Amino acid sequence: MILTDTHTHLYSEAFDDDQEEMMGRAIKAGVERFFVPAIDSTYTPAMLELKKKYPDHVHLMAGLHPTHVKENYLEELAHVQEMLNSDSFVAVGEIGIDLYWSDEFKLQQIEAFKTQIDWSIERQLPIAIHCRDAFDEVFEVLESYRGSTLNGIFHCFTGTLEQALLAVDLKMSLGIGGVATFKNGKIDKFIKEIDLKHIVLETDAPYLAPVPYRGKRNESAYVALVAQKLAEIYDTSIEHVAQVTTLNSTKIFGV
Repeated sequence: MILTDTHTHLYSEAFDDDQEEMMGRAIKAGVERFFVPAIDSTYTPAMLELKKKYPDHVHLMAGLHPTHVKENYLEELAHVQEMLNSDSFVAVGEIGIDLYWSDEFKLQQIEAFKTQIDWSIERQLPIAIHCRDAFDEVFEVLESYRGSTLNGIFHCFTGTLEQALLAVDLKMSLGIGGVATFKNGKIDKFIKEIDLKHIVLETDAPYLAPVPYRGKRNESAYVALVAQKLAEIYDTSIEHVAQVTTLNSTKIFGV
């Protein structure tokens, strides 16, 4: 059984003391493929070092996280472009719009989102979307690319059934993680309406740990708990969930 974690911050400071052990636990749990999103340029050295340590397991994305779109966002975007030009990255992400903390840089977030989407289309790379308190804004941007080759993953999807269907219609797969195991997570109530061929697994480690680890540090081994929850929801085996979602991730990332 091969599991894939399509969104995990393995380079996070949260793993500074036990990164090797954490990776060992994940691989032992059957997680063989790790897709690692960027945040900003300050994390690039740690990401490249991670790839060097685990070249057969780790695949990197390049992108500017919306919460890190600040006064220097044009410099940060130049760094993303430089990284993408190196051909070492399998996706553009995580990118998007986040209005949860502040809307001070809303216009710049939208500009950065569109710019990075354009780069993804130019390079025929998928995107990983971050959306928080900004579904209307994100979908407005995506609609403007309808009919293009744009595709990717709606990371940590927490929207409604209608929004899930719209995302799929716009050629986005849904990244499902620990929220699916939460009592008040809501998506577990309707996700079965979405064909498993549109679903990929993720952890967003070290954040959003699934039950029974909710509130604690998340890690990639726990993607198996998300797979088990989806097996229950879809009334199938965890092996089937692992097989289908890993195949889905292979189609998206081309890896």
